[in-house]
Amino acid sequence: MLKATIDADTFRESIDALAALVTECRLHVDGNGVKTCAVDTANVAMVSLDLGKDAFETYEATPDELGIDIAKMKNILGMMGKGDILSLNLPEGSRRLELAFGSYQYSVTLLDINTIRKDPNPPAIELPGKVELTGSALSTAIKAADVISDKIALGIDPKAEIFYMMAEGDTDHIKLELGRDQLISLQPAEARSLFSLDYLKDMGKVMGRSEKVRVALGIDHPVKVAFDLAGGKGHVEYLLAPRIEAD
Repeated sequence: MLKATIDADTFRESIDALAALVTECRLHVDGNGVKTCAVDTANVAMVSLDLGKDAFETYEATPDELGIDIAKMKNILGMMGKGDILSLNLPEGSRRLELAFGSYQYSVTLLDINTIRKDPNPPAIELPGKVELTGSALSTAIKAADVISDKIALGIDPKAEIFYMMAEGDTDHIKLELGRDQLISLQPAEARSLFSLDYLKDMGKVMGRSEKVRVALGIDHPVKVAFDLAGGKGHVEYLLAPRIEAD
């Protein structure tokens, strides 16, 4: 059972964060809020979302696992206007989620959770280099690199105390360096990994709205990117595997 209301922008941002990587997921609901963890079909990237009950205007739920069609949900939420309040209602025993906002009322059949991959176990990895910067700065750098190449190197130079992003094409090159005074915070450690821009571009569209994005890096390790939603009442985390450079 789920009965809740939430600001349209908050819920839309949550769905956008998931839609950047996956088209469906298992959404876990209980008295504390909703959460999910899912990987993309290529097993390259993972997204986790935790939306606490405080992110909702009203919230009441009993433990359940819902199969959500993210792509369909994103299209529905695209109809909502800024400032709308979204009503979510799943009666006990029902497999049809009712959504209402403005003059619209939808009834959406949930997916069979047995057809959806189980939640992955996040890998236990130590990423020593940590950076905090604005989402717009990270998103802009990703867009700039996409003009040059299909991959981008993210790294930290601990001696110079800079966070850098670098892309190389067949003939062109771009590098952005951000020092301590241009970052929110920096925990320097030797770090450099190469990543696919196809994934980062989609993630960047969501991260670009955040005032603070936390990036954790290692050497040829995945990158962990985390940011908050709904004034800190929700949390999103991405984990993206590196592309290993040929010698």
